[in-house]
Amino acid sequence: MVQVHAEVSSKAGRLKVVACILGAALIVSGCNERNQYAAPPPAKVTIAMPTVMPVTLHAEFTGNTAPVSSVDLEARVQGFLESIGYRDGEAVRKGRVLFQIEKDQYQAQVDLQKAQLDSAKAKQANAQREFDRQSTLGQREVTSQRSVDDARTNLDTANALVAASEANLKLAETSLAYATVQAPSDGVVTRHLADVGALVGSSGPTKLATILQVDPIYVYFNLSEQQQIDLRDSLARQGKTLRSLREEEQTLPITVALSADTAFQYAGRIDYIAPQLDAATGTLQMRAVLENKAVNLVPGLFVRVRVPIGKIDEALLVDDTAVMSNQTGSYVMVVGNNNVVEQRPVTTGPVEGQLRVVTKGLAAGDKVVIGAVQRAVAGNTVTPVVGAMAAAPDAAKPATAASGSATSLDKTKP
Repeated sequence: MVQVHAEVSSKAGRLKVVACILGAALIVSGCNERNQYAAPPPAKVTIAMPTVMPVTLHAEFTGNTAPVSSVDLEARVQGFLESIGYRDGEAVRKGRVLFQIEKDQYQAQVDLQKAQLDSAKAKQANAQREFDRQSTLGQREVTSQRSVDDARTNLDTANALVAASEANLKLAETSLAYATVQAPSDGVVTRHLADVGALVGSSGPTKLATILQVDPIYVYFNLSEQQQIDLRDSLARQGKTLRSLREEEQTLPITVALSADTAFQYAGRIDYIAPQLDAATGTLQMRAVLENKAVNLVPGLFVRVRVPIGKIDEALLVDDTAVMSNQTGSYVMVVGNNNVVEQRPVTTGPVEGQLRVVTKGLAAGDKVVIGAVQRAVAGNTVTPVVGAMAAAPDAAKPATAASGSATSLDKTKP
């Protein structure tokens, strides 16, 4: 038994040695094989051709809104304030009673002057009868000429008394009317500055409130000397001049946006151009008038004003996000022959919604990278996927040109 066990153990040992040798051989043979590099597939990018559409160019200015009229409502007669007929900040119509001052004393003055006028008219009638009688007697030579002259003098005095009484009555009626303060026009009334029961008009006119007419509303803005020259040149290309706008009532449309808005949603027209430059600022003041029925614009706002100065009939536009910049300027990535990416320097123009006008550097058939732009490396080959530029905005929303370079962009081809 001992001998048999020894033989089995010897065979098992030999098998382990053979297995180790075979394993080592496999490991050595595996180490001699080379690793082969598999290149990744070309990156996928989204491309689209530029959008071609007409674009209106504008010069942009900063302006301020102002009411069409601003009238202080004042107490022109003395008395205690009896009532206030509006709510602070309320929009009112012309003729509405806003303040009522006690009017008993002024009504009494009217009644007194009416009575005095009636008395004067009675004396006038009597003087007229006396003059007629003396005139008839004088023609018959029954009375003296002096009596006729005295009758004429008395009549003239009576007529003058009637005229004076009528004037005094008008003054009394005017004072009575001043006791009622009405809205001189449609507008919005500010908060009241005198409370009911306060004595007003005691030492001169007392300001009670202010009424502002805000529909329509004005927008004032200033043009620098260079901007005026640019606008003059642009108008000349349209057959217009600043003088024709001023004197011939030709309209020049404008659009307005609040400082925090991106859309220029308020439309109006220029209705005033100052006849001379402001010597202190060297600017020319212009004014536009806008409808403001919803009173979205209030006086005193800072707004952005755009004035049309030209048009590009066939402008090329690309997604604004596709335009990048570096130290040398703006550029876009373009997929060219053999799907190789090229960095293309471009000259940009105004923004049209989500699109930007490219005035130089692109052709209508270029394939501009608009998606996965970070994967588009100049000189690399990519796999282009056809996409589409952002939707063009409505035609009523024109683009904005930099006012300093507006003239150079006023052309019909990009």
